[in-house]
Amino acid sequence: MPSSSSPAIRLHPLALGVAAAALLAGTAGTAQAQEQVRWQVPIAFPSHLVGLSTPVRFLSEQLELASGGNINLRYYEPGELIPPFEILDAVSEGRYDAGFTWVGYDQGSIPSLPLFAGAPFGMEPPAYLAWHYFGGGKELLEEIYAEYDVQPLLCSMIGPEAAGWFAEPLENLDQIDGLRIRFAGIGGRVLERLGASVTMIPGGELYQAMERGTIDATEFSAPAVDRILGMQEIVQNYVMPGWHQTFTTAHLLVNKESWEALEPQTQAMIDMGCRAATLYGYSESEIETPKALRDFEEEGVNAQVLSDEILSELRRVTNEVQAEIAAEDEMFGRVLESQREFMKLHGNWHVKGHLPRSYYAPENLEE
Repeated sequence: MPSSSSPAIRLHPLALGVAAAALLAGTAGTAQAQEQVRWQVPIAFPSHLVGLSTPVRFLSEQLELASGGNINLRYYEPGELIPPFEILDAVSEGRYDAGFTWVGYDQGSIPSLPLFAGAPFGMEPPAYLAWHYFGGGKELLEEIYAEYDVQPLLCSMIGPEAAGWFAEPLENLDQIDGLRIRFAGIGGRVLERLGASVTMIPGGELYQAMERGTIDATEFSAPAVDRILGMQEIVQNYVMPGWHQTFTTAHLLVNKESWEALEPQTQAMIDMGCRAATLYGYSESEIETPKALRDFEEEGVNAQVLSDEILSELRRVTNEVQAEIAAEDEMFGRVLESQREFMKLHGNWHVKGHLPRSYYAPENLEE
């Protein structure tokens, strides 16, 4: 810092103009130097579904703004380019640079993926995020996708789903036997063990399937999303909690060659964009889902909470199914063990450090 006796430094207005022009030229040069990315991105869900697909809209908009128009991820609705269940193959083969999807759809070829997409009796969102970013989850997922020449980026998360729409209240698990139901992930295998006929139908086709009686019951997502799909117009019994998916994620899958061709600056911007989109989707879901549940109940929907006895039996069968999958697939076993070890650490904190859920019941929040 100059002393008070130091002479003032004065710049001629022309010199100031030259300096400003040089600064602007340098800034423009930096912007122009940034590579341009023009990717077509097929998505698995309609782009208006709260928390599931709204993050890809957020990602696209924010990357374009932050990059001054240099990064353009143009997303396409399900079926516009390819069917939702073909996204992994299309990205792996390089037909598209990236796709946005629920990775559990590919459990037939990669059994471990539902553990990253939303697993029965799994972690709650804060714990999953900690495991993903700091507990080894991200590295395991990258190892899995390396075989497919894909770079996976966590790009969306919401809280637990509902356990589904049923014609009648679910009083015991004998009612599952013979039921035709749309159910995803490992939870679907659990219901098959209990005698259900399980099918996988994209979200956009569920309303018609229920209306026409093709299926007897269905699950899809959290109340905010289910309300958009309009299931309450057909069925009035809504079963909770979402034992089969305690969280739901979506990922931006990027072709490995396309990813590695990007400059580090561009990779960092897309990665930061996905992290921001994950927070955006979770926050949006956490306001819209409670409002949707309130609206359901005000309209006469029976929001049924499963008994402890039913949940205990579902967990027992889940453990059996997961043990069988782990015996068949080494990577599934590694991921499951990693998650369980993490939860031994986190669960102790969660149980002792957090207030019991009953403290948040509406009747206990009165002054």
